[in-house]
Parts: sequence; structure tokens; C-alpha cells
Amino acid sequence: MPHSYSRATKAHEDSANAIRLQKVLAQAGFGSRRKCEQIITEGRVEVDGELVTELGSRVDPTSQKIRVDGSRIHINNRHITLALNKPKKVLSTMDDPKGRFTLRDIIGDKYERVFHMGRLDYDSEGLILMTDDGELSQHVMHPRYEVAKTYIATLEGKIGGNVCRRLVTQGVRLDDGQISLDHCAIIDQSREHTIVKVVLHSGKNRIVRRIFGAIGFPVTRLVRTQIGPIKLGDVKPGSFRVLSSTEVKSLEKEVGL
Repeated sequence: MPHSYSRATKAHEDSANAIRLQKVLAQAGFGSRRKCEQIITEGRVEVDGELVTELGSRVDPTSQKIRVDGSRIHINNRHITLALNKPKKVLSTMDDPKGRFTLRDIIGDKYERVFHMGRLDYDSEGLILMTDDGELSQHVMHPRYEVAKTYIATLEGKIGGNVCRRLVTQGVRLDDGQISLDHCAIIDQSREHTIVKVVLHSGKNRIVRRIFGAIGFPVTRLVRTQIGPIKLGDVKPGSFRVLSSTEVKSLEKEVGL
């Protein structure tokens, strides 16, 4: 039966090394935990020659043969995590049928299993984190862990400090609910524009643009400079760097790993 193990296979569940199958796939670089669960339920995974579609299944990757689409997987204990500076007019995807520039055009083919943790809209710039660690990705993107994100936004018009304070203390109501900023500070301004630094935890689509647009100050440029403890630093637009082990550990700590 595809939904059950044989006795020999079930015996491995009591092993000290037994972990959930979807976690094994995530560690092997097959994407987020949710993506790995989809791979299992689609009937693409075999353990010791048996088809497994049950999400609660536990396996011992040190002694069992696990295959996806017929190919044996190898656990990656040395994950790679990147900090990429996305320019404007680049899609936050790995491929595009219309031939537009994507994140793959920036990182090339060296990191085949790397995928992005979150997105920036087409006209926004700045930090995108990428990894081949499915468990880290799931935690970074999950609303439960509320990873703070920092942006530098250029606004049309001149706003006062009272506007920033109100966005922090009272927030603004959008179509999908009330939202507040964690921090808002004016960096520079003229008659025509204001540059502000904002911090918030929400990962909703185009949230910074929507917040300021709702109060009559459209965003003309938006750059994300930090995600949790990870800063963009001096990475040039269209480039990336590999995070140090210290940076990765600080990010893992931030998201409860």
C-alpha cells in the first residue's frame, strides 16, 4: 500500500536518527517544508523502494535509501545562504516564461538548489535572502516568527514627524486590516520628497507602498536594507554575497532554530 510502510521500514522509525520525511527533503535542498510535503503527497518519494505518501512518516537518513523521482537524495549538512541585492526591473523568481530578468540571472548556475526567502516587487530594490536550507526558509517566511524588515523609502511630498509617529502609534487601515510600523524616522527631505527609514514585521505584498500610498504620500523608490539581523551592507545592485556562519547562526536564533 502506498500510504503505509512495511514492518522492516517501520522499524527505522524507532531509530535515534529518525526524523520526519519532509524535513529530510528540506535538508536535502528540495525547497520549503510545505514544498517538500507536496512532493511527498504527489507520490514522488520512495523509501527503501517503497512509495511513501504519508506526511507523518519518519525515516533514518543515515541508513535508509530515499529517492525523489527515482534519484537518490543526499543530505546536505553544509547549507548555503546568500544575501542578494535585487535591482529594479528584476523579478523575485528563479525563472520567467516571458524572458524578463530574474534572480537566477544574478546568481547563475553555481547554486542550483538555492531559492529565495520572500520577495520584493518588480520596482523595489534591495536585500533578498536565498538558501538551500528548506527549514530555515520556512521559519524566516512564517508569520509566527515575525522577522523585522528595514526599508529606506523615498516619498512624494514633504511629511512631518507627526506623520511618522502616527504610523507607529496608531497605524493605518488598509483593505486587509489595520497595520502599524515598528519604527519610522525622517532621514532627509525637501519640498518635493521625503526619505524615511521604516521597520515593520509584516511580509504582506507591497506593504510599505500601500501604507504610504494610503495616507497620500506615494513611494517613488523603495530599498530593503535589512532582514532580521542580516544587513545588505556594501553588496552592489545585481550582486550577492555568501553569509558567514556567524550571520547564519544569528538568523537561525532570530527564527527559533
